[in-house]
Amino acid sequence: MVTKTEETQLNRLENQVDNGGGGAWEYLCLVKKLKVRRPDKVLRHGLSILNDPKKRSALGPDGRLEGILLEAKGLWAEAEKAYSSLLEDNPLDPVLHKRRVAIAKAQGNFPTAIEWLNKYLETFMADHDAWRELAEIYVSLQMYKQAAFCYEELILSQPTVPLYHLAYADVLYTLGGVENILLAKKYYASAIDLTGGKNTKALFGICLCSSAIAQLTKGRNKEDKESPELQSLAAAALEKDYKQRAPAKLLLLTSALKSLKTS
Repeated sequence: MVTKTEETQLNRLENQVDNGGGGAWEYLCLVKKLKVRRPDKVLRHGLSILNDPKKRSALGPDGRLEGILLEAKGLWAEAEKAYSSLLEDNPLDPVLHKRRVAIAKAQGNFPTAIEWLNKYLETFMADHDAWRELAEIYVSLQMYKQAAFCYEELILSQPTVPLYHLAYADVLYTLGGVENILLAKKYYASAIDLTGGKNTKALFGICLCSSAIAQLTKGRNKEDKESPELQSLAAAALEKDYKQRAPAKLLLLTSALKSLKTS
């Protein structure tokens, strides 16, 4: 969350750079620090530094800047070669590893991106962003079992982050089967718990899982079936939320929930 003071500082520095007053590098560093999105300005001011040999040399002999310049020009092979060369001298530089992954993704070469991310995680096992990046690539390639493993690692290291519980539940639900869907239901429930009952997607997930489990266990003994209590609570929470925030869509929600009845 950016504070008002930080936002004022960023806007002042942005105006200064836009009007030719200098400070492009300081501006780029502040954008990175605050994690704000300014893609057009970052590209313009970043290239103004990279394309100027004097400005580049003033930042020190950092070969990574040369690689970034090659990336900006779309010279992927040359950029990858530059980073690989730098890694020979400094194999523990996480930025260089991540730039290689970015190059592979930019070219749509996901198998290579997966290979390099896995290699990176062998050394930097505590990098949560890398695990999440790998999980999202696996999901995009419909490699759900591998994605599930990544989310398990994330939940083990950061058990109080509801986003990981929700993403893991989505993957388990997609995999299907009674065991996976039962486990998905538990993780949707934990996401609801971690967000104080305010995660709409997880509430829908509970209803979907309950409906799917009812279909998959149809014909079994009552002892083998789940109680519909949790689905009823989730449905009630959804209806209450829609009444407050989207009353015009309440009828649509009610109709959808009725189609998911477990009995």
